[in-house]
Amino acid sequence: MRLDKFLKVSRIIKRRPVAKLVCDNKKIKINGKVVKSSAEVKVADILEIEYFNRYIKAKVIVVPEGNVGKAEASDLIEIMETKKIQINDEDLVREDSLEDL
Repeated sequence: MRLDKFLKVSRIIKRRPVAKLVCDNKKIKINGKVVKSSAEVKVADILEIEYFNRYIKAKVIVVPEGNVGKAEASDLIEIMETKKIQINDEDLVREDSLEDL
């Protein structure tokens, strides 16, 4: 499954276009490597996500075939670490880039 789709299905990021935007800004790593939104997610991959002022490190437990319900979404990943991070003005996503979403 594509990374942007997995982020939406697992409810780490609620909208796929936003997930793609975060990926395009090089804020997501799989197994320590910066990846594009089209990267394939596999079981046991380690995701590192910088999303606004949060850092999330999670292990992929299950990659579903399609969409899953809200109750099952938490079973897809195991959160390993979360923390708040300091963000710079240049790291912020400009609001005008979100207008198309």
